[in-house]
Amino acid sequence: MRRQTRTHTERLPMTAPDLLDDLRWRGMVQDTTADADKKLAAGPITVYVGFDPTAPSLQIGNLVPIMLLTHFQRAGHKPIALVGGATGMVGDPSGKSEERVLQSIDSIRANADRFKTQLRKFLAFEGTSNAAEMVDNYDWFREFGLLDFLRDVGKHLTVTYMMAKDSVQQRLQAGLSFTEFSYQLLQGYDFYWLYTNKNCTFQAGGSDQWGNITAGTELVRRMCGGEAHALTCPLLTKADGTKFGKTAAGERIWLDASMTSPYRFYQFWLNCADDDAVRFVKIFSLSPREELEPLIAQHQAAPHTRILQKALAREMTTRIHSEEECRKAIDASEILFGGGTTEMLAQLSEADLLAMFEGVPRSTVARSEIDAGVGIVDFLSEKTGIFPSKGEAKRMLQSGGVSVNKAKVSGVDVVVTGESLLSGKYVLVQKGKKNYHLVVVEG
Repeated sequence: MRRQTRTHTERLPMTAPDLLDDLRWRGMVQDTTADADKKLAAGPITVYVGFDPTAPSLQIGNLVPIMLLTHFQRAGHKPIALVGGATGMVGDPSGKSEERVLQSIDSIRANADRFKTQLRKFLAFEGTSNAAEMVDNYDWFREFGLLDFLRDVGKHLTVTYMMAKDSVQQRLQAGLSFTEFSYQLLQGYDFYWLYTNKNCTFQAGGSDQWGNITAGTELVRRMCGGEAHALTCPLLTKADGTKFGKTAAGERIWLDASMTSPYRFYQFWLNCADDDAVRFVKIFSLSPREELEPLIAQHQAAPHTRILQKALAREMTTRIHSEEECRKAIDASEILFGGGTTEMLAQLSEADLLAMFEGVPRSTVARSEIDAGVGIVDFLSEKTGIFPSKGEAKRMLQSGGVSVNKAKVSGVDVVVTGESLLSGKYVLVQKGKKNYHLVVVEG
């Protein structure tokens, strides 16, 4: 994996069989329709993946199908990213144990706009002959009346066919509304519309989408006698069996920096298990196989160096958040786990500072006291309780065991003032090498 990764506008000289072989090596193919390989070999195709804007941001669980589109484009095919402004109002039952909470139209529209911005970080929408295209299915559903839809589309799929889908069967006991039952018809019509209006013959997605996608291939066959194809990728889980895209605390990792800071995003990849790192780098890196295989071999020979995790964290954070944000995340990691400097600490955003030191002990001090100036001994003992007594605070200071904002405190006559504050309201105290305490200045 190169430090400077290829941009998404560059294409790899790859034939159709090479593309599928590469995707299979990367662990990105679970099922395909019959003759999908032949269709790809016949020439460049148009392929789409749909994303329902039911959340305010895409999250890294969405990245596998996004990477499928990216690899298709780099191999010369045309990708379409469909943002489901209409289907997002209904909710896909696939992989869900209970009914989704329906959102307002305004919320769906706002989410869709954010998705579009995030997808541009992966796909080239201009500057290439196979430029990606973004569509919103609200554009063709908003004028489609219910009676017209039932007459023109609903009659082509039988209830027996629709009931046989896994997404339906898995929900029958818990209950499935007609709204969600009809979802496969809506997604199927998306495929038909793109087939007839955009010459789109392939749909890709996660393996839980197989039933919805094949409903689309069936509608294409029945409504216009066309031939459409599907390709799905496995749903990822981590080595410990937990769902990919969540932290140990169950928190989702979002692509929006306001929801998951670049530092936390970087740490997710940096902290992945050794076995996961091998799988993840194949799926999420844009580097070719001939570059990844030696890197994987180095990782397997010396996993303690975390060479794979570091390379993956660097590439993904740069792609999602920028090279500058990646550098800040690396600096933040150095502050927490290595040396770091006061200057590096002062450059952190408040969000990254709080993310870094989430879970460390905290105490509060009134701003009026800091503005007046507090002696370091009183600050460490009476004001914050970091040390149980003034005597212990003095002994630790005299032995050089205390740092404030990553700067070693050399004596007992230091005064903590407003100039000591990080982001205007925090003071970071370090006892020894690993024990941190965050002081929050209030008022």
